[in-house]
Amino acid sequence: MDIDSMVKSMMTAKRVPLDKLNQQKQILNWTRESYREVNSKLVDFRSNKLVDKYGVSSALNSQKATITGNTSAIKAEATAGANGVPMTVEVKEVAAKSAFTTEALKTANSSSTAKSTTKLGDLFGENAPDSFELYINKSTIVFKASDTISSVLSKLNGDKTANVKATFDELSGKLTISAKDYGEKNNIVQTDKEGNVKTSSSFLDLMKISANDIKGATKAEIVVTSTNDSTVTQTYYPEDNKITVNGVVVTAQARSNGEGSKIAIETDTSTAVTNIKAFVEDYNNLISSLNSKITEEKYRDFAPLTDEQKADMKEADVTNWTEKAKSGLLKNDDIIKGVLSSMRDLITNQLGALSKYGITTGSYFENGKLIIDENKLKQEISNNPQGIQDILQGPSHASDTGLFDTLSKKVEGTLDLLNKRAGTDRFSANLTTTFKEESVMGKRLKEYNTRISSMLTMLNNAETRYYKQFSAMETAMNKLQSQSNSLFSTSS
Repeated sequence: MDIDSMVKSMMTAKRVPLDKLNQQKQILNWTRESYREVNSKLVDFRSNKLVDKYGVSSALNSQKATITGNTSAIKAEATAGANGVPMTVEVKEVAAKSAFTTEALKTANSSSTAKSTTKLGDLFGENAPDSFELYINKSTIVFKASDTISSVLSKLNGDKTANVKATFDELSGKLTISAKDYGEKNNIVQTDKEGNVKTSSSFLDLMKISANDIKGATKAEIVVTSTNDSTVTQTYYPEDNKITVNGVVVTAQARSNGEGSKIAIETDTSTAVTNIKAFVEDYNNLISSLNSKITEEKYRDFAPLTDEQKADMKEADVTNWTEKAKSGLLKNDDIIKGVLSSMRDLITNQLGALSKYGITTGSYFENGKLIIDENKLKQEISNNPQGIQDILQGPSHASDTGLFDTLSKKVEGTLDLLNKRAGTDRFSANLTTTFKEESVMGKRLKEYNTRISSMLTMLNNAETRYYKQFSAMETAMNKLQSQSNSLFSTSS
């Protein structure tokens, strides 16, 4: 008896349900991967394009501020609303954060200048206490005598409640602690975690710092004069060195020392036009890709191939077959159709305003593709640079109402839906990112794996049983044949 052939023949029929389960699981895996491709494109469009590239003010700003005269005292950035009035700026005082700086720290024994590796105990000398306390901005920070200056910096900079920045200059041996933010409300104060005011602390004593050494925040003094009329002048006292005048953001960097900085505004539409054209291209590529997913032809007669089927086919035939089996998995998908419809609605609602800048939609069969008249765009931006920024990025008083932001929110909602269904990562465009197992499809895959495992156990048991049965049958037949041969031999 050819037992192997007989068992294989019987098991082939029994494996049909398992093959179907594996095919269903493969289709689910392919579908999930297709969703990940869609997720990747949406994350890239939202995060890398709408937010990081086109959503920043400089992307659509066609107004440029140029500085002549004292070019080091200030920095100037024109907004889209800059009115072009020339100005002269003089910085009388630069704002400063609350801070204190020690004298050169020296070791007690050798009086050598401290380094970042110097321990606090070495600064104190003999009979140093085990620890030093610092009360700062409702935070009590304890330093060990064995802590180095480097570790002191780490503790200070890592304390969120203290909200200070600590630096150490190894050349001078001086330690500086400053508030992270400008303004009197951020002044460094000696208070413990309960808010109790302290007049001193062992750490500040070690640093030879008294309460009088802690300087409070100071304001800047910036004088702005009309370049065309020197009698028109205004003085500003910002806490953070920044003022906005005539649509220009001016940042004080150093005292002018009598030499003013002249600001003039120029219009340059090239950056805005380039970025708007790039946005239109990115948007069109996205909707083209999404439309191809929901309209892709589905070949229902091409199921995933089993290992046995692949073994009997040429490699090229397997590749072609698999391509057809993967095709159309997201045909008419509700999530993709939903985001396409939402984005088209947002564009349609803005078409009246966009068309003034030469941005319109194509024919119906082009599925919402945007078309741009570059000459009209350039001309209208020159005439009204603020207008296009208000449409796409939103006006300054309601920046979240711009087209870029509303598109971003719609895409974000779709990413949430994909995350729940397929387990995709809402923040990653990486096509190798691990899927979330607790998604709808993740749970279905677990169910398939459980059923497949149970069916494999059943098939293995059946195969073992068949081998035992046929082996017993073969043994019995051999025994019967032996008896027959013996009887035949005796009778003859």
